[in-house]
Amino acid sequence: MFDKILIANRGEIACRVIRTCRALAVRTVAVHSTVDAHALHVEMADEAYAIGGPSPADSYLRGERIIEVAKQCGAQAIHPGYGFLSENEGFARAVEAAGLVFIGPTPGAIEKMGLKDRAKAILEKAGVPVVPGYHGERQEDAYLKSQAAKIGYPLLVKAVAGGGGRGMRLVAAEGEFDAQLAAARREAKNAFGDDRVLLERFVLGPHHIEFQVFGDTHGNYVHLFERECSIQRRHQKVLEESPSPFLDDELRSRMGKAAVAAAKAIAYRGAGTVEFIVGADRQFFFMEMNTRLQVEHPVTETITGEDLVEWQLRVASGEELPLRQDEILTGGHAIEVRICAENPANGFLPETGRIAVLRAPPEAPDVRLDTGIREGDTVSVFYDSMIGKLVSWGDNREEAARRLLTALARTEILGVRTNLSFLERLVAHPAFLAGKTDTGFIEAHRADLLPPAGEVPLEALVAAAARVHLDERARVSGLSPWDDAGGWRLNLPATRTIEFRRADGESVKVNAAMGAGHAMVEVGGIAHRVVLGPSDGERLQIGLDDETYFARVVRHGDVFSASTPAGRHELALVDPFHYEPADLLPDARLTALMPGRVVKLLTREGDAVKKGQPLMILEAMKMEHTIVSPRDGIVARVAFAQEQLVPADAVLIAFRD
Repeated sequence: MFDKILIANRGEIACRVIRTCRALAVRTVAVHSTVDAHALHVEMADEAYAIGGPSPADSYLRGERIIEVAKQCGAQAIHPGYGFLSENEGFARAVEAAGLVFIGPTPGAIEKMGLKDRAKAILEKAGVPVVPGYHGERQEDAYLKSQAAKIGYPLLVKAVAGGGGRGMRLVAAEGEFDAQLAAARREAKNAFGDDRVLLERFVLGPHHIEFQVFGDTHGNYVHLFERECSIQRRHQKVLEESPSPFLDDELRSRMGKAAVAAAKAIAYRGAGTVEFIVGADRQFFFMEMNTRLQVEHPVTETITGEDLVEWQLRVASGEELPLRQDEILTGGHAIEVRICAENPANGFLPETGRIAVLRAPPEAPDVRLDTGIREGDTVSVFYDSMIGKLVSWGDNREEAARRLLTALARTEILGVRTNLSFLERLVAHPAFLAGKTDTGFIEAHRADLLPPAGEVPLEALVAAAARVHLDERARVSGLSPWDDAGGWRLNLPATRTIEFRRADGESVKVNAAMGAGHAMVEVGGIAHRVVLGPSDGERLQIGLDDETYFARVVRHGDVFSASTPAGRHELALVDPFHYEPADLLPDARLTALMPGRVVKLLTREGDAVKKGQPLMILEAMKMEHTIVSPRDGIVARVAFAQEQLVPADAVLIAFRD
């Protein structure tokens, strides 16, 4: 076993590797960009070194600098994590050339699987079924379009290099091909420096199922069962689980053997993932192999009880695999969700900002939270928007889902928008609980999963108002009566109006007449009797008419997150003395929700545009985002040129009638 390793990554995966190294008494070295100088992974490591500026190209992608640090500090090996340089063949070769150990596959294996077209050709020869399509060298647009006609629509345009859904576009009909091909090429070029693509038949009723494989340097190969990753947005995973509710034992066995055959075909070393697409007809096809540890590896660890990072370290140090295939056991069911700083209601657009409040669920043997972020940290535009991964285990799928819902309800994040409410609706959805989880799940159930912002349940309004009342009473406790803003009167109960703003911008008022130990609360013209029971910090006991319920209300400034049996809702307290002049034309300007780069302009000054018309393509947080017009009108001004950097909240385009 190694004495010291360097982790060439950041955030959650760096923290994850450090935890295993601590258990094995292996010293760790962190590297960091200038914006990560005080990050959690830096704090956790035994040593830390600055390697450059905030952009990945200036820091975490500087392979030569990382190797220099590893040699300087006496590390024996480099763990690449996932993303950044983890699947970079040149970096793996440079690590080995420097006399260090690359904790991952051989450079040759990375090279063979790094380009999807080459990987498909190799594995087709090994007897692994591949998706029909075009994987050739010719890349002229017209030729690709002719091949698409032979394959038939719908089809996928996919970047030859990379992964994570970048450079991938679904083409439903021939008329969309040119635009989607151009978009896939741009994104692939920006993400991987390679704009080559391949074409694949779109499998109907698809399930995305991957198998965790491992190989060592002694000729041993195993799989550690499957993970179903079908629920996705923007071709990126949202929820993963194991075992797959779609597979039966016979299909699971065949796919496991195919995954091991893929690993053997390239003499694979270390942890890898063989990804398959499985149609509604239960035919499966190889899609790609990720030559690294996956984001969702905790799902496999949870059902097998094995530490996959420890397996990586042992294999890289020359040991044999800890277990043979027939010794690997699995039990129960595990589900993982990815908690991200993003706005599901706005196409899952990533969000940036400071994590003002972070409440994690209590530690438990059957609940696990992997994160690299603490309260007070910032979600930066330079890196991925994932805040953490929440994993639950149960004896069966139903129990795992119940535990996950409970853990989500006990998780609170304020300061940036997140997908927490979306994840709660997803895990509680009847179709999910029934195991009907193909890759079209989110779109098929969009109305349930992404409801328009609207009415807030009475339970949430009362809970938020109760928090306002309790906070004010605590503030004036022990002060002069003249500081008491509770509205006390000599003979009649005082009536207090509390106004909240909903997520859709509309306001709602709660009128409360305070009595001795209770209040009469009026919302929407209907009066309700409210009694507050004993409170425990952010957990409130509320008697509402004939019902008693518990609510968790977390507050940051004037923003409240109220989790009740009726769901999670965010509200903003309206200051009655705040003056905001009326905006006569609220949609006259289109602003950037986050920093980014203008990839392509689709309009110019003087153009007449319609509501919903694409105007600009903006790249932010490693993804392209199409910016559409919020209104009909004339473009009065385009503020940024192509390739210019855009700060957050900057005006992009101004309109006139």
